Amino acid sequence: MLDIKFVRENPDVVDKSCASRQNAHWDRERFFELDEERRSVIAEVEKLQAGRNAVSKKIGELMREGKRDEAEAAKAEVAANKQRIADLNDRRTQVEKDLFDLVAAIPNIPHESVPYGVDDSDNPEVRRWGEPTKFDFEPKAHWDLGPSTGMIDFDRGIKLAGTRFYLLGGAGALMERALINFFIDTHVKAGFKEWWPPVITNYDSLFGTGQLPKFDEDLYHVSGGMYLIPTAEVMLTNIHRDEVLDGADLPLWYTAFTPCFREEAGSAGRDTRGIIRVHEFDKVEMVKFAKPEDSMNQLESMVAEAERCLQLLGLPYHVVTLCTGDIGFSATKCYDLEVWLPSYNNYKEISSCSNCWDFQARRANIKYRDPSEFKGTRLVHTLNGSGLAVGRTMAAIMENYQNADGSITVPEVLRPYMRDMEVIKPLA
Repeated sequence: MLDIKFVRENPDVVDKSCASRQNAHWDRERFFELDEERRSVIAEVEKLQAGRNAVSKKIGELMREGKRDEAEAAKAEVAANKQRIADLNDRRTQVEKDLFDLVAAIPNIPHESVPYGVDDSDNPEVRRWGEPTKFDFEPKAHWDLGPSTGMIDFDRGIKLAGTRFYLLGGAGALMERALINFFIDTHVKAGFKEWWPPVITNYDSLFGTGQLPKFDEDLYHVSGGMYLIPTAEVMLTNIHRDEVLDGADLPLWYTAFTPCFREEAGSAGRDTRGIIRVHEFDKVEMVKFAKPEDSMNQLESMVAEAERCLQLLGLPYHVVTLCTGDIGFSATKCYDLEVWLPSYNNYKEISSCSNCWDFQARRANIKYRDPSEFKGTRLVHTLNGSGLAVGRTMAAIMENYQNADGSITVPEVLRPYMRDMEVIKPLA
């Protein structure tokens, strides 16, 4: 979340930020009403406390002078002040909660380098790698290749769990595991520390990374006020919630594989075919904790790490910068990596890499200490990125590596993870 002091001193900046984002707004008038009331309550409490202390000292003097009636009157005044202070403190607690909730709902401020735009059509391309795959035959979509090779069974997935679920079998199940291990091994070799977190989380963790309370309808709820995670970002970032890190250890690079669960309540009718937009999917996530002056460099290196996975797989892609109208709630700057999918005759997102600045760290209370640079503590900067979405990667491999006979060539880098399988043949 934003610093309340920053909001107080820069309301025009917040106005401009919200105006440039999709479906973003804040109640400026209400903010200043609450902020003024909070200040007023604090001032009154301080005045009452000073008066109470003065009267309390006076009581002892009155008692020593034998002025019992006046002393009793003074005691009654102190008691009344005590109750008034208690009432005001209760009011202050409520006002501060309302103020906190209001500011917590304001999205992050886009970085000055983020281009203005209305939606994803305004996202400028930064670079591309490889050329869109061309075929000398009529290519098939992954939703046709999956059943024909036995890799994906859509009908039985629906039977088992419902719409937007699918079942992997044979080479499909093998490739899923292969991609997970390939991504994790690649990141670990680059210097990331691997974690294996739970997939059930609590409110505080989801608040810390910005999913709650705004995106509650997109989450799967389980018993006890718990949730299924929408991404490993939630768990990796919250490893250090309410902690003070040693600045000498920064940056920290973390990675983890988890299944991810999303209701996708806001995406009805989008990507209904295949495995591009589903309720449960596997993903390998990268998270970084960095010093403020280094976080933009860490963002660029995170993007490069995600690109390396696509390059090793030989998949054509491009990188775009998300404009103000498309950037996520917690991000100050974000790049999307979009892989070429012949079935769409277009690029589709396979990774988002975001710098969240101190937005998540303030929500999750993650700080660092570096006595060589400053006194006290400062908020870290947090970053996250997909490295990569496994199902979308599989779909991209199936479509870009398909052959005229309906078979699929396995990328060389994956073969050691797939029992040296070179080609996935269609079912007889």
